[in-house]
Amino acid sequence: MISNYLKFILIYPIILIIKLYQVLLSPIIKTNCRFSPSCSEYAIIALKEHGLVKGFYLSILRILRCNPFGNHGYDPVPKKTSRNT
Repeated sequence: MISNYLKFILIYPIILIIKLYQVLLSPIIKTNCRFSPSCSEYAIIALKEHGLVKGFYLSILRILRCNPFGNHGYDPVPKKTSRNT
């Protein structure tokens, strides 16, 4: 119960900022992400699946890979692994 509340308090404001970027700024900037899903969608998925710290870390790594000299194509968020395996 507490973890869901903390997730809502910590992660969803960041997701809201990303969504605002997608709706307000992305159409004006008119840049195309080299990857699928887009970097902003990747960040939302990473935050929801991995939490604030690791999701933010994965998002930053993805943004750094998204450049003219980097790769392109399908690049999904890595699956969450169990600590027991």
